[in-house]
Amino acid sequence: MQNILNYLKNQFVFQLDPIFQADNPSEKPVLNQLDSNSFINEFIIENSLGEIDILLLGLSLVPHVRPDFLSSIMAEYLPNGGELPEFGGVKAKNHRGILPTGETAQFLIAGNDLDGRVAFYNYLHNQSYLYQKRIIKIESVPNGEPKLSGLLILEDEYIEKFITGKILKPQLSSIFPAQLIETQLEWEDLVLNATTVNSIKEIETWLKFNEILLHEWDMKAKIKPGFRVMFYGAPGTGKTLTASLLGKYTQRDVYRIDLSMVISKYIGETEKNLSSLFDKAADKDWILFFDEADAVFGKRTNVRDAHDKYANQEVSYLLQRIENHPGLVILASNFKTNIDTAFTRRFQSIIEFEVPSYSERLQLWKNNLPTGIKIADDVNLNELSKKYDITGANIINIIQYACLRTLEDDNKSINLNHLLQGIKKEYAKEGK
Repeated sequence: MQNILNYLKNQFVFQLDPIFQADNPSEKPVLNQLDSNSFINEFIIENSLGEIDILLLGLSLVPHVRPDFLSSIMAEYLPNGGELPEFGGVKAKNHRGILPTGETAQFLIAGNDLDGRVAFYNYLHNQSYLYQKRIIKIESVPNGEPKLSGLLILEDEYIEKFITGKILKPQLSSIFPAQLIETQLEWEDLVLNATTVNSIKEIETWLKFNEILLHEWDMKAKIKPGFRVMFYGAPGTGKTLTASLLGKYTQRDVYRIDLSMVISKYIGETEKNLSSLFDKAADKDWILFFDEADAVFGKRTNVRDAHDKYANQEVSYLLQRIENHPGLVILASNFKTNIDTAFTRRFQSIIEFEVPSYSERLQLWKNNLPTGIKIADDVNLNELSKKYDITGANIINIIQYACLRTLEDDNKSINLNHLLQGIKKEYAKEGK
């Protein structure tokens, strides 16, 4: 990493000397040959980054490893204080040094050369690998202020990667309203009817072959990016588990969107919250899972007041973002009719998760009863499966309850009474 920082400093000196030492300018620096002895060097080599992107990468990372870097450079040229507006940079609330802005990057690359500064602006927005892949970004600024006066920000996961070599998964927060969901279960643990299974296999096929379809078969201009699916059915029928398994078996992260953090009583905030999520997910190959999607993607209302007007505008905006998202988006609902038809028309697949049949319930009982303890002779799984019309999630809860009661009573086997008590408890929860 030190060779990158040296290169970065020499480039600043190259741009500052003509301003402060016009009679003795520095020569344009050259980056020494990189080896793969650091994570940042590996990244540069792997992605064939050019000179400008290497400098941008170093500049965006430097506050996290050398907080005094920019301040010390300016102190060399302005030992008694003062400002150089074209250098950019801002002071932060907690950070004691100078944080780089887009203007700092512009000065680093082009100095005071007007044509070069314009060329940099175009390069950043149209050619920069880092900017296009959202590895770096320029923070938004208030209307009327120069766009490049916003902070130059390196994504958190890359800060962690370049410093520690570890990939940092984004955490649920107010600015990232989604949570990674994983499962230790396998496809064999998911018991569904044949129609639903075949529909899920269609999603797997898209995940496996989409890149070939778009790029090798030259279909990019003919079909929309991404794949949009709706799962609907009663709670506990396997919608979330299916999303988790799709991620597990295609080696993709699955993020469940926490709609309670997305939905805002303030006009425009819901749109803003989801926009930041889609921006972050655009190039990550994630699966986005909107559980209980009715809350945001439900039927639009008749316009009675300004709030209804803005709510409908937000739905239209979100529809557009989902349509343009290049990855898999799954919307889950308890009832198909709860979702606005403007959305359902645009889904490639709508999959029903039915309450399991007798044979499926029997399989769920067999799959989920523990193998480490005996099942009492009075337990007849056929009878339980025929008599009680319950979901897979219900069965898991019932078995857990019965196991805990068995341990508490120090029994040698799980008996029918404990299972029936668990069933009664599940029915009470659902008001049956």
